[in-house]
Amino acid sequence: MKKDTSKINSLENEAIYIIREVAAQFEKPVLLFSGGKDSITLVRLAVKAFYPAKIPFPLMHIDTGHNFPETIEFRDRLVKELGLELIVRNVQDSIDQGKVKEESGRYASRNQLQTTTLLDAIEEFKFDACIGGARRDEEKARAKERIFSVRDDFGQWDEKNQRPELFDMLNGQINLGQNVRVFPISNWTELDVWSYIEQENIEIPSIYFAHKRKVFLRDGMIWSAEDEVVYRDDNEEVIEEMVRFRTVGDMSCTAAVLSEASTISKVVEEIRDSTISERGARIDDKRSEAAMEKRKQQGYF
Repeated sequence: MKKDTSKINSLENEAIYIIREVAAQFEKPVLLFSGGKDSITLVRLAVKAFYPAKIPFPLMHIDTGHNFPETIEFRDRLVKELGLELIVRNVQDSIDQGKVKEESGRYASRNQLQTTTLLDAIEEFKFDACIGGARRDEEKARAKERIFSVRDDFGQWDEKNQRPELFDMLNGQINLGQNVRVFPISNWTELDVWSYIEQENIEIPSIYFAHKRKVFLRDGMIWSAEDEVVYRDDNEEVIEEMVRFRTVGDMSCTAAVLSEASTISKVVEEIRDSTISERGARIDDKRSEAAMEKRKQQGYF
């Protein structure tokens, strides 16, 4: 049976329109790139938005130093293949400079530390618009945010002071010192992203597909045991399971899920049947009821 692509095509058209508006309204935009499926989708959309010309702005990765190796390898290969400019700024440098303090203990993560590195990079390059892959279906704080989300001089977000976005009119006017976070796929769902990846035959890192991995269980979640950055107690037994990762973040805060989905079509089927958000596998979102909203107020992605 032929698939109905009308919804995906409509979402694609909206996202391309938003990306073109960014290029038209801002002087120094940048695309925030993590090597995950959402930012890879953004790159494909940006390529389409400006074809046959190249993407007219750089990509920037805020590297925690705790990324999955498969993600970093994919990032570097994609940038080389497309001939794109990639800026990398490292959380380790912020730690070495004493701007942030490394966490310790069972739930230690560098994810929250990225905010300082990100804000420093925005200031360093004077970016006035940062394109990100956040979606409203991921988390309730993200559901509140506009497509053009204005941040103040300190990179902070005020959820009570947002601009109306009527009839697809996007207002990019900002004052000196302000910048805007832009979310072209805000209206997409996880299933929409995967359906688009399937439709466009987009290559993504291998950890999104089922594979055998040494893992351990904690708090009902499955953690990778293949890297030292993931804290493991001596009594937490290492086992081998068939797993995949629904979301790709800092290894120390991103859990896997049991899965047999080894192809894009099987992943799409799996997500159709899922009742849990992909952010359910991110321990950093579970630190408090308003964990994501607090991070965004401080300048997080």
